[in-house]
Amino acid sequence: MTRLDRTDISTQPTHATAPSGGAVTSASPTGSPRAPSSAPQVSGVSPTATAASPVSPASPASPAESAPRATPTLALTSAATAVALMTYTAPMVTLPDTAAALHTSVSAQAWLLNGTPLGLAALLLVAGSLADDYGRRRIFLAGTVALGLTTALGALAGSTWLFTLTRIAQGAASAAILASSLGLIVHAFPTPRGRLRATGVWGAFVSGGIAAGPLLAGAIAGWNWRMAYAVLGVAALVVALLGTRALTESRAPRGGRPDLAGALTFGLALVSLVAALTLGRDGWLRAPVGLLLAAFLVLMAVFVAVERRTRTPMIDLGLLRHSRFLASSAGGLFMGLAVIGLFSFLPALLQRTLGLSAMDTAWLFLLWSGLSFTVALQARRLAGRVSHRHQLALGFALHAVGVLTMLGAIGAGSWPRLLPGFVISGVGSGLLNAALPLLAVESVPATRAAMGSGAQQTFRYIGSCAGVALTIALVTSTGGPAHGSDIAIIVSAVLATLAAASVLVLRDRT
Repeated sequence: MTRLDRTDISTQPTHATAPSGGAVTSASPTGSPRAPSSAPQVSGVSPTATAASPVSPASPASPAESAPRATPTLALTSAATAVALMTYTAPMVTLPDTAAALHTSVSAQAWLLNGTPLGLAALLLVAGSLADDYGRRRIFLAGTVALGLTTALGALAGSTWLFTLTRIAQGAASAAILASSLGLIVHAFPTPRGRLRATGVWGAFVSGGIAAGPLLAGAIAGWNWRMAYAVLGVAALVVALLGTRALTESRAPRGGRPDLAGALTFGLALVSLVAALTLGRDGWLRAPVGLLLAAFLVLMAVFVAVERRTRTPMIDLGLLRHSRFLASSAGGLFMGLAVIGLFSFLPALLQRTLGLSAMDTAWLFLLWSGLSFTVALQARRLAGRVSHRHQLALGFALHAVGVLTMLGAIGAGSWPRLLPGFVISGVGSGLLNAALPLLAVESVPATRAAMGSGAQQTFRYIGSCAGVALTIALVTSTGGPAHGSDIAIIVSAVLATLAAASVLVLRDRT
């Protein structure tokens, strides 16, 4: 089991628990003393899990290891996150051109969209553990460099499988960025108030990347869809270069080796699940589908066994007993299933059925993703008024209502009928993107912030992989795309409703 009482080894002054429940004082990133604070203890975590253990005197820190600079840290982690999400969403509007250039069949197009979320889901947990143990700055910089190189390679791919492999590699690189980003932010913003603002900004850039990716790809697609990946690759390398000087290292070493066995079994389990969902389009009762689903279940059982036995697991399974961690995980899973799954394939569907160009589709989706960005940026004003759990429930409820207003729009050939749904669902998505990252880092001890972030996002991209494959299977089923899209919309609304109910059930416990 992961030990939760390890001290976060960094050059930032250590938080000390005052005797007899007294106030806690700490130092700001600039070194000035902070006023006493009494941040609430994480639900379900024992006092020894959050209090810092005594630290022996250390040698003076070098200038490169000084206290983190909060603003540059937030700016660079947000920028890298936006580039990672732009890389993730770029194929949404270029899918028809990409599929035509690579001679990809309709059923195999799920792999073009699912490559990046598959890499994300498979490696987010191990990336979070590596970031906590071996340095969040180190993992962040390695991820941005890898994202730049693999994205540029994607522009050169000449076949479906080669492009899919580069997309999986982009997802693995993005996992390093996303998992370490929140760990760096928690280190740079040690107070609850600062952390609330910083995670809100970071969550807004998640939405911003989702918004900007299709716009960039749509603007370039008329000339050459491959150029979008070249531009994004250069952007990632620029962020890596800036990060070498601006970011400060932090870690919470546990000792032991990386959990390679857990990463291998978890990754193979996800590949089996996505393959089963993709092949299920041609018949759910076929032997290959059943074998793949059985392999998924067996591999997940092996993964749980590995995590229970290893000294440094990717995820502390004991956290599954805590309501906040469960709410964070369930929120991420249903976000992928209900929201990302539908909106990942919808742009390509609109181009195919309504004859919209890539740029027209990108502008249309800017209404959804732009509202999500704006709402996520302002959602911090809800602090103290609406709990994270109720914010998640409201976000899922708005998504369900929004997509239900879109029923029949594709069959009627009318894109204006989609606008109300895009607006309502965009607001709901913004609330989700603001609440999920903050809940992720608050559901675990501060020293394991990267692991908490990785866990929540792992569930998000597992849901995304399954959601995309399910959406494509429903849309391309018998009855035509109009009928299939309505079924996919109803399924998305039902899943969102279940998500709202599940996070409400998981009440905070003191």
